[in-house]
Amino acid sequence: MKIVDIRDTVVPIQADIRNAYIDFSHMTVSVVALITDVMRDGKPVIGFGFNSNGRYAQQGLLRERFIPRLKNAEPDSFLNNDGTNLDPEKIWQCLMANEKPGGHGDRSVAVGVLDMAVWDAVSKIEGVPLYRYLADRYRGGEAEKRVFVYAAGGYYYPGKDRSALKDEMQSYLDRGYTVVKMKIGGAPLENDLRRIEAVIDVVGSGDRLAVDANGKFDLDTAIAYAEALRPYGLKWYEEAGDPLDYAFQAELANHYEGPMATGENLFSMQDARNLIRHGGMRPDRDILQFDCALSYGLVEYMRTLQMIEENGWSRRSCIPHGGHQMCLNIAAGLGLGGNESYPDVFKPFNGFADGVPVKDGYVGLPDIPGVGLEAKSGPYRIMKKLADT
Repeated sequence: MKIVDIRDTVVPIQADIRNAYIDFSHMTVSVVALITDVMRDGKPVIGFGFNSNGRYAQQGLLRERFIPRLKNAEPDSFLNNDGTNLDPEKIWQCLMANEKPGGHGDRSVAVGVLDMAVWDAVSKIEGVPLYRYLADRYRGGEAEKRVFVYAAGGYYYPGKDRSALKDEMQSYLDRGYTVVKMKIGGAPLENDLRRIEAVIDVVGSGDRLAVDANGKFDLDTAIAYAEALRPYGLKWYEEAGDPLDYAFQAELANHYEGPMATGENLFSMQDARNLIRHGGMRPDRDILQFDCALSYGLVEYMRTLQMIEENGWSRRSCIPHGGHQMCLNIAAGLGLGGNESYPDVFKPFNGFADGVPVKDGYVGLPDIPGVGLEAKSGPYRIMKKLADT
């Protein structure tokens, strides 16, 4: 059993939108195909991976460092102890050989892309969905049959008024979502408050709406927003300031009693640990949004889960960023609190399996081996072409 080839490509995200910090019109994604010599139904088992939105494609790092390390290693060095499958931890150690600690950035994204492909291949070799493989291996067989998801949208579009924003949010409710999220910080405070009130008119109450500033605010602005947001009773107030400014986050907690969320732009267990230690986050109400596809993959994410539990947090407090099938499998297999969803943006990598609807704010997973990317026709067309199958 061995990896016989690894291929990658770059794909644009179709999104003419912006948040408080960046626009996505030039955003790209790396896609990889990890081809093994294991045969199923007359075809080789192929693991697929891609990176979450918000970070650019990593072709340079993949081709110059990480893919060559896998290709140059001894094939037997990747096998599990009984030689029946690949070992994600051993592959991860190969990827990170000769890498200094710290300085995560884009490196963590490149490794996350390959790590997704590895877990996809491993669970396909076992012949089970990834969430079932994770539940059987790490959770005594207990898996969630469905996962809470919320609809992330409410971006700033050219010429988009509050009427269009309300129509967007109503469309999410019509598709089965019960909680939505919108962007703030890309307009003056008073304008954002009118936008928030317009969305609450649609969803019915503040606890069905989360807001996300994407790290835009300085502390004074973040506190001003906190004071203005308090009466609405929102689901959460997300990433008000720079994600690495833990003192900022801790001070903001002194001014906002409601739930807060952050973590999507922390890319290692160590960064997550610093947030837990120094960020003033409250385990009885706050949300942790670490995204494995941006942060060295599931191997590292499991270290992060162990760390938060050692510090008195429940993994139910984890609702990953990204809105993709990989994190959905992790949520179902490892018992997280939910997963983000992008019903309309970041095509073709948005959304979950075709034909699996959201019902009452929850979604299920397809009963096919692996991550289930083959059940999402848009990205699978790209992946199939890359693998040349």
